[in-house]
Amino acid sequence: MTTTDEVCLNTDLKAWRGQRVLVTGGTGFLASNLCLRLLEAGADVHATSRHDHVSGGKSTRWWKTDLSSAEEVRSIFAAIQPSVVYHLAGFVGAKPDLSLVLPTFESLLASTVHILIGATEFGCKRIVLSGSLTEPGPPSLHAVPSSPYAAAKWAASAYGRMFHALYQTPVVVAVPFMTFGPRQDPAKLVPSVILSLLRGEVPKLSSGLWEADWIYVGDVIQGFLDAGIVPGIEGATLELGSGTKLSTREMVEKIAALMETSIKPVFGAIPDRPREPIRIADTLETKRVLGWAPMTSLTEGLQRTIQWYATQMPVRSPR
Repeated sequence: MTTTDEVCLNTDLKAWRGQRVLVTGGTGFLASNLCLRLLEAGADVHATSRHDHVSGGKSTRWWKTDLSSAEEVRSIFAAIQPSVVYHLAGFVGAKPDLSLVLPTFESLLASTVHILIGATEFGCKRIVLSGSLTEPGPPSLHAVPSSPYAAAKWAASAYGRMFHALYQTPVVVAVPFMTFGPRQDPAKLVPSVILSLLRGEVPKLSSGLWEADWIYVGDVIQGFLDAGIVPGIEGATLELGSGTKLSTREMVEKIAALMETSIKPVFGAIPDRPREPIRIADTLETKRVLGWAPMTSLTEGLQRTIQWYATQMPVRSPR
């Protein structure tokens, strides 16, 4: 499978043809799916990574950087001169560990400021920041983030809104909720459960009581595309989710049912994370501002995801 899954398109993909787009963190879950969709739409796609990648033909052109230097970011903007920027790079992980304070600050917050400065100085038409459902929701005057990751994302979104208000930077913050689908890190919940069941192993999980707003990656990518091109939405913060919640236990049990396995996942085998937020996306506001709504049902999204991991990931049978 070399392309993203089909979803109902809200915007005309012809509008992307020839557009020069910069996607940071291009090898990540959301970014890799976004790059594929942009390439399909005929965009001139450039992406950053901390590692070397081969550029060639009509594929993504890669730039090696960790975005830790404002001057290096400026040089990349000068070379590419993108019209649209998607900032998706940064450390991903919502554990509350002290050891994650500096990595999240540097890779999420500092990089966002560097990108915002570059986009402002070079006059980009639109910059889309990726927010996080872990950010405290309104009212948030006395809210406390649940992890260093959440704090860095919260501050990064605030910087984006500040740049729009003070410097007229055309920023849009898109907040994907609990996203799942092809190309996700195998250590994440949905792929880890799928791969365990494919191997005939028993998934060992937390209590499963935590509830989340689950959303299929194809719908999230469509939301990002819309956020990058729909006119007149600068300064907006838009939530990309289903508008409903489902417990982790129910999600895992649904995966097991779709895979028609007799294996019973074990809940309570590992501790729950403390202070895990429970939020539901404001899909009505996103529909009003962006014209976006999710088109993929939970069942359909899980079926596509199971099929992708079954055909794309190596599965070793237990000894």
